Amino acid sequence: MEGELWNGIYQTVLGLASGRRRKRQQFSDRVIVLVYLWAVLHDRPVCWACQEQNWPDRCGATLPSPATMSRRSGSPGVVKLMAELEQAYRRQFGQSLCKWIDAMPLPIGNSSGDTQAGYGRAAQGKAKGYKLYAIYDSCGAMDDWCVAPMNVSEKKMARRMVRDATFQGYLIGDGEYDDNLLYEWAGSKNIALLAPKRRGQALGHRWQSRYRLRAIEMLGRPFAQGLLRARSGIDRFFGGWASWWGGIKHPPAWVRGLHCVRRWVQAKLILLYARRAKQRLMA
Repeated sequence: MEGELWNGIYQTVLGLASGRRRKRQQFSDRVIVLVYLWAVLHDRPVCWACQEQNWPDRCGATLPSPATMSRRSGSPGVVKLMAELEQAYRRQFGQSLCKWIDAMPLPIGNSSGDTQAGYGRAAQGKAKGYKLYAIYDSCGAMDDWCVAPMNVSEKKMARRMVRDATFQGYLIGDGEYDDNLLYEWAGSKNIALLAPKRRGQALGHRWQSRYRLRAIEMLGRPFAQGLLRARSGIDRFFGGWASWWGGIKHPPAWVRGLHCVRRWVQAKLILLYARRAKQRLMA
């Protein structure tokens, strides 16, 4: 299964990028991307993937050094190729009118010296690390996602993602997203946000978004209740992603710093898309 999955990723990368190198470059962007994905697939540090004996076909090809990988992984060409690879897989899933929004904690050790990580709410109490904030399409893929320190508010990140959204339809969240400003951003983009009103929270005399008032009225209907019950689909997505042997878990010890965690999450997402695309072809 691993070999078939990797062959599909390899062919997709070759189809997106040429092997041409820029001036004074020994390795093309696609080589850097493939070496990085090979490391992430096996949950190993990048230096492990730079050793020829850790590849199945020892054909004597020269591999980039860890220093080269560190220097080139954040270059514009590699970043662009990773984004194109993610979108190439994303387009295979299509679009639906129903999307869910939630966050997934990515904890690290409390003794870590990572200065960019934050303390915030996790699954059981508080933890140090990062969070993945995601808008998930019910068709089986993410419309948008971002990574931030654990202590960043889910409402704040939701506003940012909704502000930049290009889709229309229903966006379902839990009570954390029952926010007037978020309703306004969503309504201006023709997005029908639905989030259950928090218990014991009256409307009071404060200003209320007309989109929130409309959503509260709508939540009393069976259709909206069905949409809220279906929101558990994003929890199943996170759970399935974490339970797969090559899926996402807490960032390993060699993935520290916000930009490194973002790149690692993107690589894990690409691997998941590749796995699901292969499963759909085999079905």
